[in-house]
Amino acid sequence: MLVLALCVIAVLSPLVAWRWPAGLVQRKWRWPILIWVALLLQIAAFRVEALEDITEILHVLTYVVAGGFLWMNRDAAGIWIVAAGALSNGITIALNGGVLPASQAATDAAGINPDPEHSNTAVLEDPVLPWLGDVFAWPAPMPLANTFSVGDVLIVVGVFVAAWSGSRRIGSGGAGDGNRTRAISLGS
Repeated sequence: MLVLALCVIAVLSPLVAWRWPAGLVQRKWRWPILIWVALLLQIAAFRVEALEDITEILHVLTYVVAGGFLWMNRDAAGIWIVAAGALSNGITIALNGGVLPASQAATDAAGINPDPEHSNTAVLEDPVLPWLGDVFAWPAPMPLANTFSVGDVLIVVGVFVAAWSGSRRIGSGGAGDGNRTRAISLGS
């Protein structure tokens, strides 16, 4: 939830500077349904008890589906940063049996105790690539206290880059330089 909240803040951040994320909002995204499929798979993996036997597979599959979306839109600003973060998380999850390993210190600081049976992250006995797991904490008692990874940081930075690339000053007109072009044409 923390990463999702930070991504929403990143998308809205240009508004603070009286800009709007035109490049992100007006872009014709290819295969946007893949993001919704990945989200639904992740919800199903961790919220539908009938699927608990295949939770690990579904969790890894969410990254494969999201990776398909990222590949289809690889020319978008910031997408390679998001992809690097997703790849970091996805590989680490796949190598750790469908769970992103968390450090005990990070979970203690965040005041959480994730259950490896019903969570996408957990403190593991002998994790593979532990430094790519949830080793950072957004500490309790802050809102949305949780752990996060290097991959999560890259995802949020990539969304921030995407939101600011092509952003336009609010009130500058929809075509960017359209007003300037019209003035030049009238003067000729």
